[in-house]
Amino acid sequence: MQPQEHTNSIVNDVEHDTEQREDTQSSRPRDGKINLLSCSRRDLEALVTELGQPKFRGKQLESWIWDKGVASFDDMTNLPKALRAELAEHATLRTSKPAAALRSSDGSRKYLLRYEDGVSVECVGMPSGNRLAACVSTQAGCAMGCAFCATGASGLTRSLTAGEMVEQVIHVRDDFGSRVTSVVMMGQGEPFVNYDATLAALRRLNDPSGLGIGARHLTVSTCGIIPMITRFSREPEQFTLAVSLHSAVQRTRDALMPGVKRWSLLRLYDAMGEYAERTGRRPTYEYALIRGVNDTDEELTYLCDFCRDTLCHVNLILLNATPGSHFEPSSQHRALDFARHLESVGVETTIRNSRGTDIDAACGQLRQRLG
Repeated sequence: MQPQEHTNSIVNDVEHDTEQREDTQSSRPRDGKINLLSCSRRDLEALVTELGQPKFRGKQLESWIWDKGVASFDDMTNLPKALRAELAEHATLRTSKPAAALRSSDGSRKYLLRYEDGVSVECVGMPSGNRLAACVSTQAGCAMGCAFCATGASGLTRSLTAGEMVEQVIHVRDDFGSRVTSVVMMGQGEPFVNYDATLAALRRLNDPSGLGIGARHLTVSTCGIIPMITRFSREPEQFTLAVSLHSAVQRTRDALMPGVKRWSLLRLYDAMGEYAERTGRRPTYEYALIRGVNDTDEELTYLCDFCRDTLCHVNLILLNATPGSHFEPSSQHRALDFARHLESVGVETTIRNSRGTDIDAACGQLRQRLG
């Protein structure tokens, strides 16, 4: 059964890329220097050639960046001193400095990184056995205005470059002293408003000559920007898609997620069906259970109808508290009730345990400052 449309209906949604509020400067260096963390081997070879060096120096440079993980050109001892000096003049390896860090009782760590222009973002490292996940921000702040999320409270400052996203993963790796095995673009910001830089970061993280993280272990979470979901489905890599749903009732979703009011649930339903058909991959719907808002029997019925007979996975999350919010999380009992009903209609469902809630590092809690 397809989702029923409500009478508050659909906002006009002319689908032009220029209306996606994508920051066209997001992959360009702000100080004129090239961020080498966003460069492929071909880019590095072109750079060293432009600087009058043989092409093989690009491979050496790549090895220093990714295999050895150096943070200074001075450490690249098999490169000529003159080349190291020119690289320092024209390029950068790290654009941020750690400003603060917090450790959770569950082993998660949250970091505040500050970039050279004074903008700061948060990212999170989450260990589990021999695995290490990194939760990465794609923007400083967010313009989507979701009612239950702390990130958007101060609005959007700017989009991040691909290199700035990759650098967050490297910071997590270096602090834990362990390989990052998965990355979720679920931190601050809406990745599909910063599409090109996000995709470039994913490709760099996936590249065997970069961090070599498998495509299926690289996840992008979007509020549901339909033109970009369609575009994402046409990319050749098998990156994973998660969509913040939070309600299958139009009036509820519009109230909770005003940034995507222009795209109706019916449009989302169709787009996700096309995504699954084109890619053969199972997308995930994120659903934060909010007491008395989206955890009612009506909401459950609509959610089951939205997901029934489709290729999807539902991640149920008990709402994480944010300062000043009047929303409260549903009970564990209600989450179990939702899971049972979804599974009874054939929908694969998980109740996700939030990580780092004691340091405000869980979904919806990230801001541009710690504490």
